Amino acid sequence: MTGTVRILALLVVAAMTLVPFVVMFATSLAGPAQIYAGGLLPAPDAAAAADNYRTAWTNVPMLRYLLNGTVVCSAILVLQITVAAPAGYALAKLPFSGRPVLLAATLLALMIPMQVPAIPLFVAVAQAGLLNSYTALIVPFVISAFALFLFRQFFLSYPDEVLEAARLDGFSELSIVWRLMVPAAKPAVAAFATISIINHWNDLYWPLVVITETEMMTPPVGILAFRSTAESSGNLGALMAGGVIVTAPLVIAFLFLQRSLIRGLTASART
Repeated sequence: MTGTVRILALLVVAAMTLVPFVVMFATSLAGPAQIYAGGLLPAPDAAAAADNYRTAWTNVPMLRYLLNGTVVCSAILVLQITVAAPAGYALAKLPFSGRPVLLAATLLALMIPMQVPAIPLFVAVAQAGLLNSYTALIVPFVISAFALFLFRQFFLSYPDEVLEAARLDGFSELSIVWRLMVPAAKPAVAAFATISIINHWNDLYWPLVVITETEMMTPPVGILAFRSTAESSGNLGALMAGGVIVTAPLVIAFLFLQRSLIRGLTASART
């Protein structure tokens, strides 16, 4: 009985999560007559659907938005792993004074939302003349407390005997990180990559603060700019088509990485 209740609860939560996306997709396939006729799921119209997606793709530089999102998310991910892997290894395997304090600081950083340091970060970026640039979108996220903690938890389970043997073979500490630890931590890397890409692809707050030029807008900011023109003309179908275009890459990425995400998070949790 308990198992049945649990399954029903999961189905309800899944339905509540998916309904907005189903409505968005159905609306992107309908014309104004079907949308304003009422009902949760408007009837699809092939001609209207083609017009909606053509409008969403051509009325704004949608390809540029997607390219910006790809560049920003990829750069952030690479830099985060570059910083977090050695730092997580040090916290997990290298004895040094102050390690508990640094671990506590990492956990504390996990509790601080982006909005708290946003004003000083904006002032620093503005004074450096970096507004409306990839640098402004990328640099504030290079250090990820979550990535550091995730890698540290995963590295704790790595056998110390293998590390000692590697040191005897002449491996430096950085060689151990990149040639032994990171390849062994592929589930953690995949899990973090999934979370990082989703978070920064969907991030609206920080890009909205530092970006005003159309050519530098990321997908969420681009959709926000598109909304003003779509709503003023009553073209909700095109607006929903833009939402589908922006959401599709995340859905595809998640479908490919979901097993690695679950495996990486559960492996880290068991440590």
